[in-house]
Amino acid sequence: MAKVAIVGRPNVGKSSLFNRLLGRREAIVADFAGVTRDVKESEVVSDDGKHFTLLDTGGLWSGDEWEHAIEARVRDALRDVELVLFCVDGRDGLAAADFEIARFLRTMGMPVMVVATKVDDPRHEEAPAYFELHGLGFGEPFPTAAEHARGTWELLAAVAERLSDDEGEADDHPIRVAIVGRPNVGKSSLLNALLGEERVIVADMPGTTRDAIDVRFEYGGRSFILIDTAGLRRKADGDVEYYASLRSEEATRRADVAVLVVDPASFGDHEMRVGNIALEHGVPVVMAVNKWDLVEDAALEPTRKALREALVHLAAVPRIETSALTSFGLHELLASAVRVYDQARQRVSTGVVNRWIDVWTQRQTPPNFKGTSLRVYYGSQVDVAPPTFVFSVNNERYVTRAYEQYLRNRLREDLNFTEVPIRTVFKARGRREGSKRVRT
Repeated sequence: MAKVAIVGRPNVGKSSLFNRLLGRREAIVADFAGVTRDVKESEVVSDDGKHFTLLDTGGLWSGDEWEHAIEARVRDALRDVELVLFCVDGRDGLAAADFEIARFLRTMGMPVMVVATKVDDPRHEEAPAYFELHGLGFGEPFPTAAEHARGTWELLAAVAERLSDDEGEADDHPIRVAIVGRPNVGKSSLLNALLGEERVIVADMPGTTRDAIDVRFEYGGRSFILIDTAGLRRKADGDVEYYASLRSEEATRRADVAVLVVDPASFGDHEMRVGNIALEHGVPVVMAVNKWDLVEDAALEPTRKALREALVHLAAVPRIETSALTSFGLHELLASAVRVYDQARQRVSTGVVNRWIDVWTQRQTPPNFKGTSLRVYYGSQVDVAPPTFVFSVNNERYVTRAYEQYLRNRLREDLNFTEVPIRTVFKARGRREGSKRVRT
């Protein structure tokens, strides 16, 4: 798939343009510079059906502590793009940084379209500041205003026209793996270690990653999209952290598998909450106990015991000890992600389910209410990811919590759904529509 990168200095509207071309709010946008730091990518489909990958990048020549890290990520991202959209402010004219970026792009030797942003009135195109944009040497600027969608559809058509046709085979459905956890537990370091390259910025301070960053990846013949997310805090501090937290939760809900990264030196209720966000939406979880190389030999077993006791409600979740620094446990981590992905998508025939129901109800007698027993007539699996089972009963109110849990445990152990969340639905046969009980 062809790639198109949006570049420019900070705060010229790159992320706003990215969102507008996607047709949804995917990148965080704020009125101050430096919100975007890593390279964010997403697929775009033009009106004529052409697919391409659009990259949103951090502001170049920012002059702050992130300048060199952002430039390195942008330089890596531009190695395999077909077209660059060079965003400049169409109302304020050119800054010194714009000329530096133009020089940088010429050294990369790739096609460039100048996109004039924030041009929300045709009169702005007649101003001296707008005519300055021709001085960059990349031809006629393309006027746009992402906030009002002015010129963006025309820009999308022009971009699609300049891209080569995608002659490759369509990708199979990649496994979307969201890397989640509290801030500063090593999520970005883990993603970089899995990729074998410095794809996202890593720093000692929490909050370095602000948006959910999707990265395509191949391993063991399977396709993945690894999603690096901002750390989920108990309480967001400011608008950027608030929206970063929302993006992280949304990425978790959309994922096929969530990798919950845990610091062995600090864990507890917060990890339970983050894990439950995934499980409640039917997303399987794999726990990566990161920074395991920092645990002293004498503390290995006590740490394992403390993890089991503190995260007891995540006992069914595969737990992998990893180290982003030494790459310890990374193959096992990906193998576990593939295993739970496949397990969440397996199907059991109705005949097998009903044969087991006979066994289960004989093994433990259904509850009795005032002389009337719960009767489980039959059951079937109606969906996957998460596996969903519907049981037809005489009265769903007779299903006690204990008996429901018993049936869920049997589904897990006897039908091999031990590591993934499942849903059970109890429907009363012959009663009014909507008379049912659902639990995840």
